[in-house]
This record gives sequence, C-alpha cells and structure tokens, in this order.
Amino acid sequence: MSIHRTIALSAAVFSSATAAAGAAAPPSVIGSFRHIATIGSTVDPLNGDQNPYGLAVAPAAGGIIAAGDLVVCNFNDALNIQGLGTTIEVLKPVPGSKPRRLIADPRLTGCAALALGGAAPWVAALDANDNPIVSGSGTFETAINTYAWTGPWGQAFAAPRVGEASFYESNANDGSIVRINLWNPFTFEKIAAGFSVNHGVPGSILAPSGLTYDAAHDVLYVVDGDSNRVVAIDNPENVHTGGILVTPSGFRGPSAASAHVVYAGRPLAAPISAALLFNGDLVVGNSANNALIEIAPGKGVVAEKLLDTGAAGALFGIAATGTSAATTRVYFNDDNSNTVRVLEP
Repeated sequence: MSIHRTIALSAAVFSSATAAAGAAAPPSVIGSFRHIATIGSTVDPLNGDQNPYGLAVAPAAGGIIAAGDLVVCNFNDALNIQGLGTTIEVLKPVPGSKPRRLIADPRLTGCAALALGGAAPWVAALDANDNPIVSGSGTFETAINTYAWTGPWGQAFAAPRVGEASFYESNANDGSIVRINLWNPFTFEKIAAGFSVNHGVPGSILAPSGLTYDAAHDVLYVVDGDSNRVVAIDNPENVHTGGILVTPSGFRGPSAASAHVVYAGRPLAAPISAALLFNGDLVVGNSANNALIEIAPGKGVVAEKLLDTGAAGALFGIAATGTSAATTRVYFNDDNSNTVRVLEP
C-alpha cells in the first residue's frame, strides 16, 4: 500500500456537479453507479508479488491474453517492499477471477504502468529504468534501453485516425513526456518537459502519470498529480522534441498552444491515474483519499465516488469499458486489498 499524503475527505460519496447552487448539473456516467465488486486477487500465485499499479484492458488476443482480459502489474515484492515487483498478471474481467502469471522478470522491476496496442504489454518500469515490451505469451521481447529514461512512470498507446500509432511514456524524475515512434528502429521525442514532480521515493511519488489517449478527439490527457490537475495535449503526434515546456506561469515552446489545463484543484487530491469513458469524460483516481472523480472536458467535475474507505493510497491503475452508461464498467486496482475491483451500475 502507498500513501502520498493525508488529506481529509469532506464527504463519503457525493456528486460535485451540484457545487453551484441552483445550476443545472451536467450529466455524468458514474454518478448513479452504486455497485462495487471484486474481480480477483492480483497477488502473483508463484512469488507473492503484490501492490498492483499498472492496469489495462487487452484490445486484442495473443498468447495467453484474450481480448477484454485485464492485464495488471505488481509494483511490490512478496515482502511488500516498494518498487521491487517483477510480475504481470492476467485476469478475466468477471468476479471470482484468478490471476494467471504472464511473466516474472527483473527487467520489469517496479512496473508502474502498462499499455497495450494489441496483445503485447509495454511497461513503464520505474526501478528498472526502462520501457520494455512483453509478448502476449509472456516472453520478454526487448528492452528499450537505447533512450535515457528518467524514471518511467506512465504509459499510453495512441492510434490516431490519421497518422502513425505510437506509445507515450512519462517520467517521474524530470516530469517529461516522451513519444516512442514505432519505426524500425524506434525513435524517441521528448514532446513535453517541466511537469511538476515531488522527487518522492517509491510509494510517495507524484509526477505526470495516468496517460490516457482519446482517439475520437486526438487528445493525450496527462494527470499532473503534484499540481492536482489534468492537462490535455491536442494532436500530440504533431508535437515534436522541445514542443511544450510546462512552467509556473503557463505553457511555453513552439507547440504551447497544443496544451491546456482541463481541470485543476479540488476535489482532485494527489491524482495518479485516469481512464476514458465512452462519452469522452475522464475518470481520475485520487491517491490521497481513494476517490474517483469524473471530469467532463469543458464542463468540469460532474461526479465523485469513494471507492475504498480504508487507508489512503489504494487507487492506482484504472481502465474502463462500455459504449453506454448501462454497459460501462470502471476497473481499478485496490492496493489495500491487492485486488482488481469494478465500479458498475
């Protein structure tokens, strides 16, 4: 379990859409959701790795991974030592699932996030200081140590409707965002730098994370956890090395106009993860109070749900599925119980 800071939760469960008295509340997706179920344990069945961080839904089948499976990585080892986990697990997205080990490898040490463009996880491995690729059958495909990573912390796959697919990675040490261009060989562009970081040790890190790509609008969202805000980068494939510099007075650089703040301030409280809903809203997980915040870009906060009443620092990876409110499922890693759970209607 990781606890970033102690911030009092002012209400157990509430909707922030009513903050302005008498104002018409924008519609929310999760506002009416009442049910939380446990999908299954994420503890590795062979070596006991625990404390799940990265979480993604597989978009395609390959190896032991089926389309729709939940892919999870453990940040801690069996002794619960922060950042020493080396395993990735696969679970079916139904209650009662058992974790199936995909891989255990020291080159994945401290997996903080992962993303899949198909059935192959790409891993932001903090303590290994690398961004390796694993096959759907559990083979370590390659390290990507040709780039000077600075504490890999976030990961997202982006396939724009026009242009080339790529992966985006964020770094905990220097607050940068790097695009990995999927050419042969790979090329790397530090498209943004200067996001706030707290230089915390594993278990207390706040840095750009929760990378989430919206293909419908060609937007890369960044959870700027140390600043309690969410930032959007429009048309990120058009932003190149040195394009955006984040400063206390705003965005600078030749692509500064591509960046803007989506939302800042309460009820965000040390946010660390995010997922995209079918209607374009984001759900953002607070590490300080275990609350899930739904943000409608351009409208603000429309709902909040408390997902765990236990110790702070429970929420990490989040993933969402569904094409309507009735079919939406929000999966989340709960580090207090070492499980994947689901919020549903």
